[in-house]
Amino acid sequence: MSPDLDTTTTELRAKMVRRLETAGVLTEPRLREALLAVRREVLLPHAYVRVSGPGADPIDWRLLDGSHPDDREEWLGLIHSDESILLQRDGEPLDALPRGPVTGGHMTSMSTFTPATVEALQELGLAPGRRYLELGPGPGVSLALAASIAGTGLATGVERDGHRAAFAQGHLDRLGVGAQVIVGDALHGHAERAPYDRIHSGFGVPCVPSAWVEQLAPGGRLLTTLTTRTPSWPGQLLVTRDGTGRVEAVLRGRPRGYRPMLGYTWLNAVDHRARNKADPGTARLTRLGPPADDAYGFWVAVAHLAPGLVRDFQAETMTIVAPEDDSWAVAGPGEGTVRVQGPRDVWAELEDVYARWVRADRPETYRVCLSDGTGAQAVTSGTGPTALSWALPELSPVLPRMLP
Repeated sequence: MSPDLDTTTTELRAKMVRRLETAGVLTEPRLREALLAVRREVLLPHAYVRVSGPGADPIDWRLLDGSHPDDREEWLGLIHSDESILLQRDGEPLDALPRGPVTGGHMTSMSTFTPATVEALQELGLAPGRRYLELGPGPGVSLALAASIAGTGLATGVERDGHRAAFAQGHLDRLGVGAQVIVGDALHGHAERAPYDRIHSGFGVPCVPSAWVEQLAPGGRLLTTLTTRTPSWPGQLLVTRDGTGRVEAVLRGRPRGYRPMLGYTWLNAVDHRARNKADPGTARLTRLGPPADDAYGFWVAVAHLAPGLVRDFQAETMTIVAPEDDSWAVAGPGEGTVRVQGPRDVWAELEDVYARWVRADRPETYRVCLSDGTGAQAVTSGTGPTALSWALPELSPVLPRMLP
């Protein structure tokens, strides 16, 4: 690296850290030092930029090559921004990608955008000497940060894709942080180096794999996204094991979460957008005004209790779509009214879940029972007849080549 580029990237990292601190996202001193020290330009040497608009198929992309002078300024700005960095299409090899325009394919690897990474690592409470397992590390950004804090030889990643694993390991070795990336099925964790004090999953799961819990050390923490088929209302699941071995798990609704494990296809509202606008539906009265966006305890319940729904966050008023049922609901046009369309009364389902949520005293967190002896996992807001509860689905059988 040239001295000028080294100086530039040092300044960009400092600016990134100041931005995260000013926003109130970054508060932990050890992580702050790691963010200043870990050279993102090594871990993210290229980046795809989407050229096509929403709904385009095939998609047009442009690859920025960080080593090319014509791309360097845009690339450096992007990898030090709060954006997710797109790195791989359709599982392609990552060692010699051509820069410039390319058409087709879908992203199979990306870095998590920085505020989410910071929030997750702070929630885990990283510290020197703690053994760390990253499930689905992708390019290795959070793994490098964790390794910088934990110490040499204590941070391990499990990556299903051999191209991504080699890509990340080579760059981690250049940084000298002492982290190791293993090629394997992340749903099985990595028993050879267990137990772990901290486990972080970079992809969402519909329920918690038993191997993850088994590999969690006393005093340990495990953090993952509890996913459904909707990207709109994710849940963050924190699992802890106390010094006696007792396991507790708490689910919280969040504004964002990780993509689901392969084998789960997210629903989307884009294909219905033009039809929603042209014919928002038949107006009727409702006592339920549009629930607040930050009522995360309600929305995470909707994701599980009214499956198959997805929100169009680009719509002018709250629009919830059931794409597989060709149905939708649009709030308004006036106060106390909603427009519904299609065979499924989407708004009636929201009204039902909302009423149950209110009766349960508007819970913001839920307790998750990871096993009752049969392997079943269940979620509940508490005890008693008004508690809001549901069962989690089992992990679907997925071919090994498709597993994260």
